[in-house]
Amino acid sequence: MTTPGKPTQATQRPFLPFTRPLIDEDTIAGVVEVLRSGWITSGPHVKSFEAALSEHCGGRAVRSLVSGTAALEIGLKLAGVGDGDEVITTPLSWVATANVILQAGAHPVFADIDPQTRNIDLDAMEAAITPRTRALLPVFLSGLPVDMDKLYAIAQRHQLRVVEDAAQAFGASWNGVPIGARGDLTAFSFHANKNITTAEGGALVLPSPDDIGRCEQWRLQGVVRSGEDGMEVELAGGKANLTDLAARIGLGQLPRLEEFTSRRRKLARDYFACLASLAEQFEFELPLADFSNSNWHMFQIVLAARHARPAVIAAMREQGIGIGVHYPAIHLFKLYRALGYREGQFPHTERIARAIITLPLFPAMQDDDVDRVCEALRRCLGAA
Repeated sequence: MTTPGKPTQATQRPFLPFTRPLIDEDTIAGVVEVLRSGWITSGPHVKSFEAALSEHCGGRAVRSLVSGTAALEIGLKLAGVGDGDEVITTPLSWVATANVILQAGAHPVFADIDPQTRNIDLDAMEAAITPRTRALLPVFLSGLPVDMDKLYAIAQRHQLRVVEDAAQAFGASWNGVPIGARGDLTAFSFHANKNITTAEGGALVLPSPDDIGRCEQWRLQGVVRSGEDGMEVELAGGKANLTDLAARIGLGQLPRLEEFTSRRRKLARDYFACLASLAEQFEFELPLADFSNSNWHMFQIVLAARHARPAVIAAMREQGIGIGVHYPAIHLFKLYRALGYREGQFPHTERIARAIITLPLFPAMQDDDVDRVCEALRRCLGAA
């Protein structure tokens, strides 16, 4: 007799994580070549990667960085955010989104989310604007952009800068235009769990060529060079430059972006077909079925209140399925409670943050992996 909800030895399959990078042999060989070249920090591959990113972003200037967090940090500096300013953002994101605001000396102002898109509610964002507001920092959760037309109408109306947290949205678009090809400052992440990766890394899309020099200073100690021996330091920059090793991975990944996105969309469609009846039976919420703009970075469902998330995650792992949690509500962390935030302020965020789970979704998944996830979910929710 087998334990209910647990696979038998005969049906045991390798553990399926919620994400896994797909790096081909040519890219691996290319990284080896970089290692053997003797030039492994920022160099020719970084320049090539930035040029390729610029082409993807409609010819706009792009500078690569060590992380998406660094892209947000420098983006806020270029937007003029500093001590005493306010920046409005969402409480449903990776905590870096709010931490960079504090690092800039500013105050993070949260606005609740739209429960359908799970992105910031743009009406709530506009209502939160005060005379101290310097910038808007929307997050494109799971690779789904906010309404970009409405976002920039708000920014123009109030004369505010926008720093787009598009960490999860590389390859996404708005009305056919790639994210990063229009707008103000756009920050991407190329972390190992993103739609393309450089292992660790990020990039900042710059709205004006005038921002290039300043961005380069912020990413490398504020240094300005002239000639062979000339060097000056004009600001207290940090150390955020990407390596050629990382850039070479990115150069192998970028040509496969369309392939990866197509595969993610196919798997997402399979999830919708597979989960429709289960969602009704077990009363969980599916994501917005956007197949025009989203890059389907993640596929997330929101469990009904009667299902305890920790128990569901544990049961799914027993079935050999990895589950992610993206994300706890930022304003309820101790750091942000100390700023005066409290439970009950953002009810949509809090409800979804308590119950959201991320199902496996990555290009290397097999078609029958979706069926496997759905069947495991059916068993786990049915046994609860």
